[in-house]
Amino acid sequence: MKKKIYLICLLSCTALIALAQHKTSVFINADQGKHIINKNIYGHFAEHLGRCIYGGFYVGENNEKIPNTAGVRNDVIEALKELKVPVLRWPGGCFADTYHWMDGIGPKDERPTIVNQWWGGVTEDNSFGTHDFLNMCEMLGAEPYLAGNVGSGAVHELADWVQYVNHNGTSPMADLRRENGRKEPWGVKYWGVGNEMWGCGGHMTPEYYANVFRQYSTFMTDWSNSSSLFRIASGANVGDYHWTEVLMRDVPKNLVEGVALHSYSFVEWNEKGSATAFNEAQYFSTMETALKMEELVTRHSTIMDKYDPEKRIALVVDEWGGWYNVEEGTNPGFLYQQNTMRDAMIAGTTLNIFNNHADRVRMANLAQTINVLQAVILTNESEMILTPTYHVMKMYNVHQDATLLPLEVMGGSTYEMNGKKLPAISASASKNKAGVIHASLVNIHASESKEIEIVLRGTENSKVSGTILKSAKLQDFNSFENPDKIKTEDFKGFKRKGDKITVTLPPFSVVVLKIEK
Repeated sequence: MKKKIYLICLLSCTALIALAQHKTSVFINADQGKHIINKNIYGHFAEHLGRCIYGGFYVGENNEKIPNTAGVRNDVIEALKELKVPVLRWPGGCFADTYHWMDGIGPKDERPTIVNQWWGGVTEDNSFGTHDFLNMCEMLGAEPYLAGNVGSGAVHELADWVQYVNHNGTSPMADLRRENGRKEPWGVKYWGVGNEMWGCGGHMTPEYYANVFRQYSTFMTDWSNSSSLFRIASGANVGDYHWTEVLMRDVPKNLVEGVALHSYSFVEWNEKGSATAFNEAQYFSTMETALKMEELVTRHSTIMDKYDPEKRIALVVDEWGGWYNVEEGTNPGFLYQQNTMRDAMIAGTTLNIFNNHADRVRMANLAQTINVLQAVILTNESEMILTPTYHVMKMYNVHQDATLLPLEVMGGSTYEMNGKKLPAISASASKNKAGVIHASLVNIHASESKEIEIVLRGTENSKVSGTILKSAKLQDFNSFENPDKIKTEDFKGFKRKGDKITVTLPPFSVVVLKIEK
């Protein structure tokens, strides 16, 4: 009898342990925040690639079919204003190290053409140049981030560009700017010193590039006389930790403000698969690479901590997002792909990772804004649609410049396939200057809802509301025929009791909770 009772107790305890392992609790410490989530984590990337610039942002001043301001689409500007785009990187990417900025200024009918050797071999007329980009950033209310040509350029070329856009006195470049119609300087702060120098930027070794960077950075004088330039070194490709080690070791700290990192999410590098016709195994594999961002940011940050314990130098993830095969019938060099709920999962989990590492990650740039890779906007002539990724970034913009709240995700809620496990739940939280708390939650599981118990500590906020992005199928996307198939809705799947909020997250969904007095 005793043996029977013992077995019953053992089985009951085992069941309770198993139940506890599958329940997820998120503990949010609302009174312990100390790091600010830099708004630039929500930055974007616009390269001369495919239809990102021409046909995406820019349709030309003489286009009577598409409403525009100085050639820039009005609908795009309004949509990006809703996102509160804080910073925009241009002109590349690989294109940056073939771009000579002086070819893109002056009368447009006198500008030379350029063959885009990296992306499709198309000939561009340089009608979209420095003035067009910087004036567009002013329309957006976004900080410009200019990527300089190191691979095929020269030190004086980048130094002259800095002088052209930033110098307010009398100088050859400032005078040239005024001749071209811009009296006041733009005051550009963010500068990339080359791009992917380990690859398309010149296939350099980190030791060689560190010396090149030191040279270029030295001559990038801050002509604004008001604030220092923010010089960003071309950083590592994914897990190349040696690259980060060399830059942090060999570049004097007074010459660099940021170190970049590039990492994309895909099924397999050589077999990226379709953007829309993917199976669950391919989805799982894509999320596996997306969630590796946590490891990458942690390990690169650890190296940076060794040389920069004060965390003065930022980790800048200036290229990230999903990368798949191009849509059938499109130019392979244009990297045009659709955007599904899988991309919403990539966006939600990645932004949570960046938020939670706000002490070191202080800028990130989604690749890319329009019609390329994980775009937030797709265009087709005069038509424009917003993607699931757009909606996630709009939901998350409440975190911009808010105080990161430390949180802990506990429990064994996992997503399993073929012997592998991924954490099903991703979360981050912040508190803004008005004391309002926002918690962003993602359930990546393809078929199971997940119940989460949120425990709030150190706050009296009690009013809860929420927004959700979800759909019936992982493969769902917004099309020009059905542009609102996926859009945000009010979220009611929660219960509040005391300091606890019980939330039920549908499969592959993103939720942002607002908690206020």
